[in-house]
Amino acid sequence: MSSKPKKPNPDAEKAQYQPTACEQAALDKFAARRAADPPAPRMKVLNDGKVPELSPDHPDRPLAQALLMEALGTVSFDFVHGLLSQLANAGLQGREIDEAGLNFMLSVIKGIKPKDQLEAMVAAQMAAVHTATMTFARRLNHVETVQQQDSAERALNKLARTFAMQMEALKRYRTGGEQKVTVQHVSVNEGGQAIVGNVNQAAREPAPEKPVTPALTDARQQAMPMIETPAQVVPPRTKKNDGG
Repeated sequence: MSSKPKKPNPDAEKAQYQPTACEQAALDKFAARRAADPPAPRMKVLNDGKVPELSPDHPDRPLAQALLMEALGTVSFDFVHGLLSQLANAGLQGREIDEAGLNFMLSVIKGIKPKDQLEAMVAAQMAAVHTATMTFARRLNHVETVQQQDSAERALNKLARTFAMQMEALKRYRTGGEQKVTVQHVSVNEGGQAIVGNVNQAAREPAPEKPVTPALTDARQQAMPMIETPAQVVPPRTKKNDGG
């Protein structure tokens, strides 16, 4: 009996992809950043009862609570519970909690790295404003009338300006409202403009003394005559001249 040729197995393992040097460098950098700043646990929505419940997606609940408080810059359980409830209500889809949207806004707050509860609240507002901004950006892209276009455009502009103001407010709060300007060197040349910053200027060397060159006369020109004043001869005094 002749054996039939074996058909290729479609489930055979494919050759493992080998990342390039740039890709491997990016992976190593990502692993180092993740190890230095591990993410806080995500939230999941439990719909077992009549009222949806938020719970950390982590096997150890007390540890998850501690990680969330660290990410939100607080040590208060009430603050964490209240802020998560507000984020969930801000991202409602109808009457259902948008789990993906909630975790997105929570990741925005974690990325801002709030140091206290006030910074966490500002970060939560920024996350909510950004979500609303993208919602009106989508509406502006699907308008059907001029009135809808004007309404979506006004709302989008207001939200975008609000987000920029929130960023500036957070920056001022973190810096204590002070703006420091350090002028290290100012050099103004005559008729020029001021240069502010680090200016490296080599020391000026003294200009070499120019040798004194004697005046040269043109040989073709006639020499200027010397004007001499004749000496006056005074006769010696005698008795005769004196009337003696």
